[in-house]
Amino acid sequence: MTQSPLAEALRPEAITAWLAERTEVCAPLGFDLVLGGRSNLTYVVSDADARRWVLRRPPLGHVLATAHDMGREHRILAALGSGRTDVPVPPVLGLCTDDTVNGAPFFVMDFVDGHVIRSAEDATKLLTPQARQRAGEQLADVLAAIHAVDVDAVGLGELGRREDYIGRQLRRWHRQWEATRVPGIEAIDEVHDALAASVPPQQGATIVHGDFRLDNVILGPDGTVRAVLDWELCTLGDPLADVGTTLMYWVEAGEDGALLPADGTASEGFVDRAAFAARYAAATGRDLSHIRWYQAFACWRLACILAGVLDRYTAGAMGDQDAAGRFTADGLRALAERAREILAHA
Repeated sequence: MTQSPLAEALRPEAITAWLAERTEVCAPLGFDLVLGGRSNLTYVVSDADARRWVLRRPPLGHVLATAHDMGREHRILAALGSGRTDVPVPPVLGLCTDDTVNGAPFFVMDFVDGHVIRSAEDATKLLTPQARQRAGEQLADVLAAIHAVDVDAVGLGELGRREDYIGRQLRRWHRQWEATRVPGIEAIDEVHDALAASVPPQQGATIVHGDFRLDNVILGPDGTVRAVLDWELCTLGDPLADVGTTLMYWVEAGEDGALLPADGTASEGFVDRAAFAARYAAATGRDLSHIRWYQAFACWRLACILAGVLDRYTAGAMGDQDAAGRFTADGLRALAERAREILAHA
């Protein structure tokens, strides 16, 4: 078995028994921590016959009560999957809420084969320019499909309040900032106040993924989106918050991507931000005239989220994951300043 750097997060024998009750398993199981996540812990689970699954569990440190709810994420995937919607998600195998099994709730889903593109180097190596173009267009199409889901029809109508999404998000993440505040970054409070004073009118209420970006999907070799991952921040609310998040992470050719992940969208073939936004607008009919406001909001929210990540990393809850770059006071400050700059030209 591959030894996890977070051995205290896993009880292999108990997980093996739980999994064997639900599907065919050939012990022993191997557990490999998937790097790149900022919060919930994700493991690829493999058995002796090379079958693979994915296990998700909460981080080990103190977190917001609703941000890492395994039952909630499992419920969302189950509702969207099995052909009930046009949103591609991994099929779910089961949810365990009995803490005596692994010390915390977890769920298991099928392993979806494909590429997770975390950098321009990955994109260039794994996808042709034509596949990169398709991937960029697919991201817009899949986001539009997420926002087209009839939440009442799939049983997600009570997932969250539909109105005042941005107001609720501003309050929620500012509370986390207050709880994990890093001294000397006044810009986060200042940008919060500026955002709160200029919230655009909400255009309907849809599923909001909460972290929709290139490295949160699995792509086929031709650039088709096979599965959307990391639904832990999902709720109901303003769909343009998702568009703002995606555009915040979208790095165009020639731009410095050091502040955010070295996103594969900077590689040749990907559409630019304007083309992504135009494709989404054409598919949904939504007005994107305030989209820069949403990009500023996304930068500010990410700074607040990463303050919590930095707090958990410092407490040892994130294992040996890389804490460089954004996971520093300077990284938080840079994000807040970028939010201020975007907002000034919104």
